[in-house]
Amino acid sequence: MNSLALLGTIFLAASSLSIPLDGETRASCTLKGSSISDLSSVKKSCSSITIQDLTVPAGQTLDLTGLKSGTTVTFKGTIKFGTKQWAGPLISVSGSQITVNGASGNKIDGGGASYWDGKGGNGGKTKPKFFKAGKLNHSVIKNINIYNSPVHVFSINNCQNLTVQSVLIDDSKGDSGGGHNTDGFDISDSSQITIKNSKIYNQDDCLAINSGTDIHFENNYCKGGHGISIGSVGGRSNNVVKKVTVKNCEVVNSDNGIRVKTIYGTTGTVSDITFQDITLTNINKCGISVRGDYTNSGSKGTATDGVPIKNLTVKNVQGTIKSGGTRVMILVKGASGWKWSGVSLSGGKAASGCSGIPSGSGAKC
Repeated sequence: MNSLALLGTIFLAASSLSIPLDGETRASCTLKGSSISDLSSVKKSCSSITIQDLTVPAGQTLDLTGLKSGTTVTFKGTIKFGTKQWAGPLISVSGSQITVNGASGNKIDGGGASYWDGKGGNGGKTKPKFFKAGKLNHSVIKNINIYNSPVHVFSINNCQNLTVQSVLIDDSKGDSGGGHNTDGFDISDSSQITIKNSKIYNQDDCLAINSGTDIHFENNYCKGGHGISIGSVGGRSNNVVKKVTVKNCEVVNSDNGIRVKTIYGTTGTVSDITFQDITLTNINKCGISVRGDYTNSGSKGTATDGVPIKNLTVKNVQGTIKSGGTRVMILVKGASGWKWSGVSLSGGKAASGCSGIPSGSGAKC
């Protein structure tokens, strides 16, 4: 077998390099500097990869797809990305039984200030998404610190049994710097997803679930964005959201607290959703919003029942709404099986025009 060249920014720890009888190379590798040209060789040869003080060239993805089963990737020091108008992602990871870990003090900086123009993904500069987890199964992402995302941060697609824990997303500079559409976690076509013990400072949804089953969002802190969302659901290839638990979370200084939004005139299902033990603080627009009239250009004012919202539990949701905001807004059709209790929101105002609330549910505007 040819030895892996010790060139540029790739360093192999010789003491850990071995070639078992089956011919499979196992090594610990460190990627540093400003070149990722040998990354494909590292992925083939190494089961422990450290990415340290790296600058990824503009317009290139830190491509960690197709990792060997059981690989551990550790981010250490400061990781930066050259700036260029392109769709990204800046980082992409796939594989099975993968651990993505952050060493103490790690910082992964997307250079958002170079892109932020107040338009996000709706125009202006083309902005790269940050972290794509696609077909990342039976895996863990933990202890990484992400700063200054150009636009969406985590895109979790086609994943099964993935846990994200103790992650920091800090786009707080975008509050005054033109950050927009900086979603924390977007989930689609995935199952058995757990996101816990994380902090998100951004300018859009803290969590947005477009499709998926068995999803848990627990013990998280969201500040400055649009709140925690199921949806929007409808109009995609997969329009099913089922068995979601949002528990022990705090939403602060955000436009919305918690919400479910289904797209007007589409089909699908939203079922078995639980929001429990949620604290809302200084919500600008709406504390709890459940609507079946969503469109990208604004609410229609009349709900459709193509995506019925079934078995929605809201329990012990407390907090404060700013003056001018609305405490609870419900506009649905075909909903059933709701159970609401312990909702206590102060400030703001009562909504007008609520409709479709299932009888005996305990829900009210």
